[in-house]
Amino acid sequence: MRILFTGGGTGGHFFPILATIRELKRVAEDERIVDFELYYMGPDDFGMDLLREEGAVVIKIRSGKWRRYGSRENILDLLRLTLGIFQALWNMWLLMPDVAFSKGGYGALPAVLGAIIFRIPLIIHESDSIPGRVNHFSARFASRIGIAFPGAAGYFAAEKTALVGIPIRRHLLGGNRDEARENFNIFTTQPVIGIIGASQGAEKLNAAALGVLRELTDEYEIIHQTGQNNFADVEGEAKVILEFARKERYHPVGFLDESGMRDFYAVCDLVVSRAGASSILEMAALGKCSILVPLSHAAQNHQWENAYEYAAEGAAVIIEEVNLTPHVLFAEIKKLIDNPERMRQIAEAAKKFARPDSAQVIAKEILKLGVH
Repeated sequence: MRILFTGGGTGGHFFPILATIRELKRVAEDERIVDFELYYMGPDDFGMDLLREEGAVVIKIRSGKWRRYGSRENILDLLRLTLGIFQALWNMWLLMPDVAFSKGGYGALPAVLGAIIFRIPLIIHESDSIPGRVNHFSARFASRIGIAFPGAAGYFAAEKTALVGIPIRRHLLGGNRDEARENFNIFTTQPVIGIIGASQGAEKLNAAALGVLRELTDEYEIIHQTGQNNFADVEGEAKVILEFARKERYHPVGFLDESGMRDFYAVCDLVVSRAGASSILEMAALGKCSILVPLSHAAQNHQWENAYEYAAEGAAVIIEEVNLTPHVLFAEIKKLIDNPERMRQIAEAAKKFARPDSAQVIAKEILKLGVH
């Protein structure tokens, strides 16, 4: 059995694929399915080494982004997309997989078109409350559709759509709080606040945190994932702000790998985060109390929709980006930390929203469709 994965654009597409591949291997071993091969087709360099470590053959192709505004890059991307489609068709003809799984995103389109043309069974997964363009197009040809938020159900045919959550990397769920405290050099009993943007960090979150960094470190331990590109600037500014303050309580990091993310979730009492679907479902699976700051210019406003659907269940507090000032951020953090019962209620609501078996459900569906 040959299984093809595709997706592209961000870590939000990549990490669920990685989680699904790992779970698929485990399920296949349990069911004694030994004759299968794993492939990934897409345009991105992001995470490709991790896929190769899992035994997947990476087939890199071109693709182009669909912009909603006028840009000369649209012309170049149309050429890239055309080339990518030909590359996908050629590789698909050589490979002829038994089943294809798409996470959506512009990088998935060439492989999806190849699967449609060669009539390869297609499973798609939509992480957001409002589907992206590629998944919206792919849905009419898909045999199975998995969604993470109930709100997405109305966009797809009910008879082939299931609410399955988002595949979460098991490694993130096994953190040890004491080990995590040691790894982050946290030695006080103060509450630990985690501030984290997307895979590339979030400049507005960084600016808000720096604006009240002295006040935050007076009362809490702060773990701040700044984004690799922003790390040097944030660290330098923080050193000036905390020169005569509690700088030992500030723990900036540029990027968190899987072990770092596991420790981050294990040690944080409260997480301030963007509202990417994967981040939300990871925090839900771990029962973390969170403050969400939806990205205001995300495609189709999906972070806003994700955040409010999640918060409607009582699972998070939201700060609109337009309202994100340093003192609003500090006030919301303090309001929650000073109310342990409210934090407990939010954490319980988050757990109820979670679907920790998502990767297993999807892996079994892929194997079932691949056999047929």
